Amino acid sequence: MNISKNEGSHLPVLIKVMSITKGDVLEMGTGIYSTPFLHWTCYMQERRLVSYENIEHYFNLARLYRSSNHKIMFTDDWDKVDIEHPWEVAFIDHGPAERREVDVKRLVNYAKYIIIHDSQPEAEKYYHYSKIYPLFKYRYDYTKTRVTTSVLSNFVDVRGLNI
Repeated sequence: MNISKNEGSHLPVLIKVMSITKGDVLEMGTGIYSTPFLHWTCYMQERRLVSYENIEHYFNLARLYRSSNHKIMFTDDWDKVDIEHPWEVAFIDHGPAERREVDVKRLVNYAKYIIIHDSQPEAEKYYHYSKIYPLFKYRYDYTKTRVTTSVLSNFVDVRGLNI
């Protein structure tokens, strides 16, 4: 496993958004940083967390966190994943890269806060986030790290997030 400090760059945003929200959480793409953090935060706050993964290696790590309030599912077809219902927070960090645009579009009117990882301009060629930004009323970009994270919403003005 190759670990880099840049891989956890989404944690400040997750920490902030989880501290100001209360409802159900969706994690698309599990990881060694996001999954444990979301699991324990949701456990302490008595929130429902649903995590989806399509890479067996990450799924095998994530499934260790299964609990009564944390459902962890493997998928080989993102189109079949049931995500089109209300979420307080949706964290988007899955692959393949082009899938993120598709799934954010599916969540645009369902998730109050959509957190997208890898939103730095040089990653546009992989994730095509510029195609989804116009779908949202509000956007906040966390740029204090090389690998950036953005928060999108049509429900809450996130432009003033203090992270």
